[in-house]
Amino acid sequence: MSGLYLHIPFCKQACHYCDFHFSTSMALKSRLVDALVEELALRHAYLGPSPIINTIYFGGGTPSLLTAAELDTLLAAVHRHFRVAPDAEITLEANPDDLTPAKVRELAASPVNRLSIGLQSFHEPHLRLMNRAHSAEESGAAVRRAQDAGFENISIDLIYGVPAPDHDIWQQDMARAFALEVPHMSCYALTIEPDTVFGRQLKKGKFLAPPDEFVAAQFEQLLLEMARHGYEQYEISNFCRPGRESRHNAAYWRGVPYLGLGPSAHSFNGHSRQYTVANNPQYVTAVLDEGRVPATVEELSPRDQANEYLMTSLRTARGCNLRRLRDELGLNLLQERAAYLQQLQATGLARLDEGQVLRLTDAGKLLADHITLELFQGEE
Repeated sequence: MSGLYLHIPFCKQACHYCDFHFSTSMALKSRLVDALVEELALRHAYLGPSPIINTIYFGGGTPSLLTAAELDTLLAAVHRHFRVAPDAEITLEANPDDLTPAKVRELAASPVNRLSIGLQSFHEPHLRLMNRAHSAEESGAAVRRAQDAGFENISIDLIYGVPAPDHDIWQQDMARAFALEVPHMSCYALTIEPDTVFGRQLKKGKFLAPPDEFVAAQFEQLLLEMARHGYEQYEISNFCRPGRESRHNAAYWRGVPYLGLGPSAHSFNGHSRQYTVANNPQYVTAVLDEGRVPATVEELSPRDQANEYLMTSLRTARGCNLRRLRDELGLNLLQERAAYLQQLQATGLARLDEGQVLRLTDAGKLLADHITLELFQGEE
């Protein structure tokens, strides 16, 4: 089974925390859809002969800006070039302000069977701080409207660690999210990237990021509340009712091959990664006028593949199977980093189940990036 990711690089306005590739100009939207159709033809063999597509994910950007005709065009092109599983998970990311009654009816009549709705917060001042296009009232209304239209498979996004005098706003955001009874939530700490509005404001002293202790406390509150409401943490930032994981994202973390289409999209086929140029005009010109995909290919060495498995698996509840890492990928952490593995266990940051599966504890999840970098191996 394989997956398709289609990047729709358009937004109504720029969120102050976002460093994904997008444009607020819609001038190239129809041409870019044409280019995505052509790229599907150009790259139909990337995943090997006759792959079965198990998941299709429209990400962005803001895919809910696609018209019904554009969405139909893209899905028809997918079916022309790939075998799609009858029960394929088809996800579309949406912003609450786009989910009008007419838009929801339109999506309910389409093959899309899962919505990922970017709420981020129910607190109006935080939405304005982040420059979100929707209001706090629209956050909950959009989810309920989708549910009333028949969408049961819904994920919502929340952001924690937003500057505040205390944790009351975050507690209220969580309470309102749980009241919606959705099967999946993705919750991310506010990260200040240099090339964003927040990043530039931080550099000029106009934005004050909360201390790490404040963010860590909200993460710990999140874990407690998720468990109390019956959600499982199957990846550091992702929570679901039992059995309701995002099949598309879970495949990423298991190392399943996928094809990414559109500007800035990444692809992975097991032995290499491919990165498409993050520029809409360059992408459209190359694909439609020159018949080529403007991308960079990175061949993965055995150590690269081992490090990738280590990085992705440690983020999940499944953990990292160190014997698989040794036997299949050639990285023997049980021997090479025995002292550090013992230190992680002694300090309560990780446990080694059955002598082979390394899993981070709740305390370890707060330091996941640091722990992963400590375990990464360079080329011999």
